[in-house]
Amino acid sequence: MANSSSIPHFLLLPLPGTRQLQLLHFCLFLAIYLAALLGNGLIISTIASDHHLHTPMYFFLLNLALLDLGAISTTIPKSMDNSLKNTRDISYAGCIAQVFFFLSFITAEYFLLTIMSYDRYVAICRPLHYETLLSSRVCVHLAAAAWVCGALNAVLHTAATFSLPLCQGNVLNQFFCEIPQILKLSCSTSYLRELWLLVFTSCLAFVFFVFVVVSYAQIFRAVLRIPSQQGRHKAFATCLPHLAVLSLFVTTAIFVNLKPSSISSPSLDLVVSVLYSVVPPAVNPLIYSFRNQELKAALSK
Repeated sequence: MANSSSIPHFLLLPLPGTRQLQLLHFCLFLAIYLAALLGNGLIISTIASDHHLHTPMYFFLLNLALLDLGAISTTIPKSMDNSLKNTRDISYAGCIAQVFFFLSFITAEYFLLTIMSYDRYVAICRPLHYETLLSSRVCVHLAAAAWVCGALNAVLHTAATFSLPLCQGNVLNQFFCEIPQILKLSCSTSYLRELWLLVFTSCLAFVFFVFVVVSYAQIFRAVLRIPSQQGRHKAFATCLPHLAVLSLFVTTAIFVNLKPSSISSPSLDLVVSVLYSVVPPAVNPLIYSFRNQELKAALSK
């Protein structure tokens, strides 16, 4: 049984065989990456420069854009580089770094999305207490807690995963280093510790998701009591995009970690991983900017 540290590198998912398909793969990922960079960059610069947007909701949205940029910059560039060089390699240290940073950004993003649902709940259901419950100091502390929790969770999972002995080769059927794919390379029962850790994390994520759903149930009840149709439309415009993003993110991420091996296949794993690792960072700016009149007005300036 070989120790994992004896593996010099991993082999990622094979890219399309012909050179034309490899370049198509590169161009597709390049377009998605540039869209994510442009969209999230515009949101960050707009919120930072417009003092009218210096509110808790937009402060959290700015942090979300930063996390989106970090998450997509951890995975796509390496896949694009492999397409150009016609290779599948990623170094052992590079794989560790990819797992750590991706988990850190993704976990922090999930916590932040949960915090954003609390922000919407307070704004709509308890508006008179909004400035007290979500003061500037509280917002900074909540955002910092999301970043710190993401880093701690990443350290825990990365250490547990790469301490395992790997004796099933070094081929990962994914375009980036993903923990469920690395666990398939272990032939030791020690991998069950990390597997149960993933299950626990997924269940905890589901509990947070239930909290978000309950919060939105209260929000929708309050919104439906608003006499003004314009007021209801504005409230739904700020809440529904957030709920849609969170639902896509949570369902696909939990499916990756908890799906039975009987329905696992390289193509299904690839599609689901793209849905939770590539799609949200690219479409979040579109969802939040097109459905938010204040942000659209600030962008137009």
